Amino acid sequence: MTGPDAVELALPFTGRWLVQNSPASRIPSHGTELFGTSHAIDFVPVGADGRSAPRTVSSLIGTESPESFVGFGRPILSPVPGEVVAVHDGEVDHAARRSPLSLIAYAFTQPSRLRGGAPAIAGNHVAIRTGSGLVLVAHLRRGSIRVRRGQHVMVGEQLGECGNSGNSTEPHVHVQVSDSLSREARGVPIAFARSGGGWWVPRNGEIVEA
Repeated sequence: MTGPDAVELALPFTGRWLVQNSPASRIPSHGTELFGTSHAIDFVPVGADGRSAPRTVSSLIGTESPESFVGFGRPILSPVPGEVVAVHDGEVDHAARRSPLSLIAYAFTQPSRLRGGAPAIAGNHVAIRTGSGLVLVAHLRRGSIRVRRGQHVMVGEQLGECGNSGNSTEPHVHVQVSDSLSREARGVPIAFARSGGGWWVPRNGEIVEA
């Protein structure tokens, strides 16, 4: 079930993806309302075993190459029809972090990313205007964006590839709807189309397939 004000989206990918930071589990979903993230959701690409990458020594005590993750470079698709109003590319796909020590160190750098604004937070991203606001698709792979500002896109059209740019600890895609891309943006509720019909907001830990 979803609320009457939710913006209805298609899943922006194919394959298996793990849900994190879902607004079905808490609001604000990302622990803040800054940059319109109150109802945002993250999807982490995973393999048949439900893992985003094999566990190694680096995953326990250090950082990892984003290329070692199964979903790095997977196609990311438009979840709505509309006009592309913002495109940002050129941010690096930085090292992934799953170990406790690397995550603690990363947390200390969060204030500097907030000061950097949307590019530092969303990384490489595309924003599409709909009648209900701006649909942001973020953390794309550097150099993979296929659309340009002013272009009209259809549902399912490829925007770019899954990356690890911006405020991201491992390759994933971040989706939100907001009234702008500013620090003071207001987030808007979202819901996704089920393959069998109807709409839902997947919960944390759920694996969705498209």
